[in-house]
Amino acid sequence: MSIKAFDLVPAIERVHLMSEKAKTQIECIDVCGKNLYIGTNDCFVVHYIIEERSSHSGKTSFHSDKQGHKYLTLKKPIVQLKAASALNRILVLCDHNLTMLNMLDLEPAVGGAKIKGVTHFCLNENPVQSSPFSVEVCVALKKKQLQLYNITDDKMIHVKDISLSEPASVIGLDGHVVCAAMMSLYCMVNYETGQNTDLFPIDTEHTLPIVKRISKEEFLLTGPSALGMFVTSEGISQRPPLQWSENLRSVGYVHPYIIAMNDEFITIHSILDQQQKQAIPFQGGVVLNDFDGRLFIASQKEIYSLVPVAWEKQVQGLLADKRTQEALDLAKNANHAGLTKDKFLKIYRRIQQQAAFIEFSQRNFDEAQDLFKSGQVDIREVISLYPRLMPSSSSFQRSMPGLHEIADINQLARGDQNVISQYKTFLITYLEDIRGTKDSHGLKQEIDVALLKLYAERNSPELVPLVEEDSGCELKDCVEWLEKYNRHHALALLYKYHGDNDKALNIWTRLVNGDIQDQLFPGFEFVVNFLSSLSDHDLVWKYIDWALERDQEFSIKILTERPAQEPPSERLRSDTVIDYLHRYPKAVVTYLEYLIFQRKLEKEKYHTHLAVLYLDNVLQLMKNNSVKKEQIDMARSKLRHMLQMSSLYRVQLILGKAKEQEMHAECAILYGKLEDHEKALKILVHKLRDYGAAENYCLVNSEGHDSNYRKRLFHILLSVYLDPANEKKDLMVEPAIKLLNSNVADFDVAKVIQIIPDNWSIALLSEFLKKAVRTNMHSQRMTRVERMMSRGENLLVKEISIEEQREPVVMTEEKLCAVCNRPFNEPSFVRYPNGIITHTHCAKNKHVCPVTGKLFCTKKS
Repeated sequence: MSIKAFDLVPAIERVHLMSEKAKTQIECIDVCGKNLYIGTNDCFVVHYIIEERSSHSGKTSFHSDKQGHKYLTLKKPIVQLKAASALNRILVLCDHNLTMLNMLDLEPAVGGAKIKGVTHFCLNENPVQSSPFSVEVCVALKKKQLQLYNITDDKMIHVKDISLSEPASVIGLDGHVVCAAMMSLYCMVNYETGQNTDLFPIDTEHTLPIVKRISKEEFLLTGPSALGMFVTSEGISQRPPLQWSENLRSVGYVHPYIIAMNDEFITIHSILDQQQKQAIPFQGGVVLNDFDGRLFIASQKEIYSLVPVAWEKQVQGLLADKRTQEALDLAKNANHAGLTKDKFLKIYRRIQQQAAFIEFSQRNFDEAQDLFKSGQVDIREVISLYPRLMPSSSSFQRSMPGLHEIADINQLARGDQNVISQYKTFLITYLEDIRGTKDSHGLKQEIDVALLKLYAERNSPELVPLVEEDSGCELKDCVEWLEKYNRHHALALLYKYHGDNDKALNIWTRLVNGDIQDQLFPGFEFVVNFLSSLSDHDLVWKYIDWALERDQEFSIKILTERPAQEPPSERLRSDTVIDYLHRYPKAVVTYLEYLIFQRKLEKEKYHTHLAVLYLDNVLQLMKNNSVKKEQIDMARSKLRHMLQMSSLYRVQLILGKAKEQEMHAECAILYGKLEDHEKALKILVHKLRDYGAAENYCLVNSEGHDSNYRKRLFHILLSVYLDPANEKKDLMVEPAIKLLNSNVADFDVAKVIQIIPDNWSIALLSEFLKKAVRTNMHSQRMTRVERMMSRGENLLVKEISIEEQREPVVMTEEKLCAVCNRPFNEPSFVRYPNGIITHTHCAKNKHVCPVTGKLFCTKKS
């Protein structure tokens, strides 16, 4: 596949010399600005002024005007010409002599300087020196040698000799590096370091050696098998080779194209991908070269120019052939002369956009996505290719002129549903990638509506997060689509986002009831959680009956897990809620537990109500013979916990019911609340025979009281154990002894000795007595230690006081207050520990020095 990169345009249709009969043929040319110089086979140098013109249609033509010619009298062909505009000189190689002519009148330069024995020469296009009055030239001699010269307008100054292994036929110079084509191989010479690198052999029988400078320290050489080899000054190749045709004669370079000429064609290759882009038939070519970015080709009699086709046209041609990467590379590397950076970026961005839609049409989705983003394609251009995905309110029109000729994805897919699915998958991926980035600025609605419709069609799990968050989805665009694909939960969330909670709850209740189905719906718990956070109390009461009828214990969360910052409401007042919940016994219990245990409300009616409900529940379970014992025990445990932790319920009310049912453990707790500890402990000891519970009773009920109260409770328990009226008093000896020996029990030893039976032996009480003696001795010793420590502290304070009072305070008439600097007129004054003396009224704080601010004591007097 090819493009038209250049047009071949005649520049000088016939070279005129002395007469039409003269057998003059062109051997070489050089162009410098508007000056064109021709070297002929019969030793003439011809000078033309050539001017490039453009018609209204954009067609390029040339006008030439011959200025003169010069015969060099050597009767040999002119081999090379090179103009040096800085010196106003032309370097001419003829009959192995390098001489200089004046650029304007073609007369020999003053001084007649020349170099003999030269086979080829070249100018340094990357000069080492920066002098504007000289040029650096390298010449190849017949012998195995190169020479470097600095040439001025009248002198050729020899600089350096470079030895070679063979004579050189063609050379190129860049900086300190010379690339030379010798008789059998190419070499690279760094004349500064002296390094000489052999490159590769030359087949001189089939290949004409060519050395063409491409860029800084890089050359293009003709290689074996018609290859064009790129070589750097380091002797390595950093680009793939070009595949040329046979019998190559000349090479030129205008970025990004390599132009080569053989006997039949001029071929154009891209240096970017090394591919041939154009071939122009041209026979009889003598020389081709580039001159300051312009290309000229000479046959024996005519001179032509290769005029580049505008790079924009080349790019559009490549895009028409769907060669997007080549088009982008060309646009990026073409000559952008005359364009500002912003103007070029605008053009290049449109090329990227066109390339993006070409890749899109060919289903190269990764490449398309990259180009959509880098080309900053309006996402609506992409969404509009998908029928019915744009919001109905959008007034978007595709750009003019159009970026593509695609009607929609149905045109591209041609009815293939698999292909349509691929296009939709790409759009989902692309929209997700740019959503929330700067590329989506101002286009939130279009992106979110398109995603919602695609997610709904595919029943994607991403549908729910999309409508839950701050999306740009509008109801009128999305309701029909969600209903069409039965995405009921997403529809409800969309109603919720737009503030229509009633419609949302209506859909959710139908989903819970099974009237409609949606596998993305999370279930009944979701609805309850939503109602618990809903600030519209009218809607809460509208749907709470429905929720409680399904699950009382879980649905009560609607009332107990309200938002923390919710303002008080009459409709959610605790008394109102409790009155409403009388039809839901489990719910009212949970709500009362919430009020008492979480909110810590201290209202007698709530505590009594909950205690009664707990008790009634226990009584019902006890009447039901099919209920397991574990269930009853759990219910009684909740009741006992309530009775024990609360002191706000009506004890007598609960006690009456508990006594009727002989609920001894509960009765013991209730007697304890009435401070009737003896009855409570008798129940625990004689009815329940739970001695551990009796001991624990004393501990629990003595919490928050002093040690005397604690001792009184344990004495009551001991008295219950040792009650002489008890018929089974012998059975109480063991628990009584355990109580006396307990580490947690607390007794007054004297009172214990008074009530214990006379028939108990010392051995039976030994543990108790030993513990009592140890406790008493420990108490006495600690009291003595405390007394001694207090005495020592007292002595220390006395010592400090004596030290402070030992130094006298002498007051004289000259003594002034340290604060106000006034004399003392009264006998009273204040002296601080640091020696500062002030009036009493100047001493604002006796613990802080008013002068230094030093703190003497942290205690306030």
